Amino acid sequence: MRPIYLDSNATTRVDPEVFEAMRPLFVDQFGNPSSKHGFGASVSAVVKRARQQLQALIGAQFEDEIAFTSGGTESNNAAILSALGVMPRRTEIVTSAVEHPAVMALCEHLEKTCDIKVHKIPVDGRGRLDVDAYKAALTPHVAIVSIMWANNETGTIFPTAELADLAKEVGALFHTDAVQAVGKLPVDLTSTAIDMLSLSGHKLHGPKGIGALYIKRGVPFRSLIKGGHQERNRRAGTENTPGIVGLGKAAELAMKFMDEDSKRIKSLRDRLECGLLQRIPAAFVIGDPMERLSNTTNIAFENVEADGLLLLLDREGIACSSGSACSCGSREPSHVLRAMNIASTAVQGTIRFSLSRDNSGKDIDRVLDVMPALVEKLRDSSPTCNGYGEGI
Repeated sequence: MRPIYLDSNATTRVDPEVFEAMRPLFVDQFGNPSSKHGFGASVSAVVKRARQQLQALIGAQFEDEIAFTSGGTESNNAAILSALGVMPRRTEIVTSAVEHPAVMALCEHLEKTCDIKVHKIPVDGRGRLDVDAYKAALTPHVAIVSIMWANNETGTIFPTAELADLAKEVGALFHTDAVQAVGKLPVDLTSTAIDMLSLSGHKLHGPKGIGALYIKRGVPFRSLIKGGHQERNRRAGTENTPGIVGLGKAAELAMKFMDEDSKRIKSLRDRLECGLLQRIPAAFVIGDPMERLSNTTNIAFENVEADGLLLLLDREGIACSSGSACSCGSREPSHVLRAMNIASTAVQGTIRFSLSRDNSGKDIDRVLDVMPALVEKLRDSSPTCNGYGEGI
């Protein structure tokens, strides 16, 4: 039976068209785009084309506002560290309590080693940001606000345009980790006050190891990686030209199919969600039911260990992930679930399904066929879990 992949918030399959666009950059157009000869010039031209494709997807006003990086983690680090570097008299960061570790770990490191104060804005039980607490944290001491566009575990979407406007009122820079949003949601940066935005190729059917940081023209920026003059002195190092071309092609395809994909994937997601809730008692959806990514559902199954359920699903050829990465007595739930105060009877049994354009109705039918029995089996055979454990 064909394996079923429902973990697209972790990574996506490279689209065949993306792969074919990348192929010549390995064997034919192998020149260094910084070189002045013909080999370099031909590669420089395709890099420029990829930059324009990405510019179109995110609605940037100028193509030179895009700097290619190795992915979302580097982009997030570069944005935050740059803001602190160019605004040395401001020593505070505002972020959310549910950020990706690429932001959270850096903020915690800065707080411990660099005397930086970090405001982690709480969320409610549906993962929605406490906007009043956000406003209260905004002062002239804040160098940068870094808040994700959409949460990777729950799919909850934050009002980034509104949050950026509020940050501007105190003179802070605003950065958003849009790794989960770009390619799934319409993005038009020309209509927002967002200063910097991070994205990653492998979340939108592009290759791994390539991403970008949008830096609004006029925003001061201090490069993270020193060396050559690549990316207009914002990111040193010979460009990953196959990856860049792949990201550009993935951006083009995402823009072409976004409306169609969003409607179809949402229909599949809702069918999966409703089917599981109807068939399995003591289960509920985690996240904002309205403002949520169309491809994501995180479902809590009470009195079930997620690790055991994932193992059984994997044996059935179904790949998904745990919202908590929790097993009985030894691991804690993720910081996202802790921030949302999910009930202890459910926090250990959360499963995230994240779909893509590769999924079909047959995939959903297969999950609905096998999952109720698997949950029942675990509930019948497993002892009650007491306490939390260690999470990823």
